[in-house]
Amino acid sequence: MTFLKSVAAGALVATMFTGSAAYADDCANRGALDVLYCDADGDLIADAPSADKLVDPGTLVFAYTPTEDPAVYADIWAPFIEHLEKVTGKNVQFFPVQSNSAEVEAMRSGRLHIAGFSTGPTPFAVNLAGSVPFALMGSDEGEFGYKLQVYTRKDSGLNTMEDLAGKRIAHTSPTSNSGNQAPRALFPSLGITPDEDYEVVYSGSHDQSLLGVVAGDYDAAPVASEVVDRMAERDLFDKEDMKIIWESSPFPTTSFNYAHNLDPKVVEKIKEAFFSFDFTGTTLGKEFSGVSKFIPITYKQDWAVIRTIQAANGVTYTPEGLK
Repeated sequence: MTFLKSVAAGALVATMFTGSAAYADDCANRGALDVLYCDADGDLIADAPSADKLVDPGTLVFAYTPTEDPAVYADIWAPFIEHLEKVTGKNVQFFPVQSNSAEVEAMRSGRLHIAGFSTGPTPFAVNLAGSVPFALMGSDEGEFGYKLQVYTRKDSGLNTMEDLAGKRIAHTSPTSNSGNQAPRALFPSLGITPDEDYEVVYSGSHDQSLLGVVAGDYDAAPVASEVVDRMAERDLFDKEDMKIIWESSPFPTTSFNYAHNLDPKVVEKIKEAFFSFDFTGTTLGKEFSGVSKFIPITYKQDWAVIRTIQAANGVTYTPEGLK
């Protein structure tokens, strides 16, 4: 039944993507971008369309990357939504999303204007939906990022990456960076190859991977450190029961994007709202500890390591690759 639902969902996503509007005309350089977009300046993101195709919505729709409980995050993001409304002078609607593909399709179809995309799905959003990454959460010193950490229970008997051989390991989803793509690119050099040396089971999310390890459903799981920290702070599990057997160097975290076809005046107000927001004492600041502000980034530079990992995995930025 689950398989049939997955096939149906995949077919629906493919249908929605192929049903989108006309190709970008007179495009000398497109790179990996979908045929709807063009990249004349070579910055790897979609150029803004002609003035007659720009949009200035009466209500801005904002989404945050899929989580275990989207309703909780609607409350967490409320102070920022209020700030965004004040700065832009527009109503802002929080749009809870259930999957990465649904979030990308929402921006591609024009139903989503501002979005936080997880690290791995960000290149799909850029190339399939014309999203423009411009910010992520960081510290006052401009530092940002998270690590891929491999968690297991303290009593599991697993102490090294080689010990994962023959075990049942939770990956999150095919497009996830730390939950799947990075492990597939990095683990072979550590002496362990996913699908060959251990069984990969897709859990659906970092939360479910970690909680599955806690419950004994999986022997271990590669997860994003930022997600683990937030879960521990909400007492969803006890860190004392767990241990890390390997961790990576930092990766960029969730990117915040605007739709490429927004009116530049609206874009400037959106950026002003992000870069002027004060996390201190807000629910957002409490949820994302160690973060104090949004900092500017560029997709071309800051997602280079992610594109390298995805290229090593043979990833192509297509609707099928996003499933």
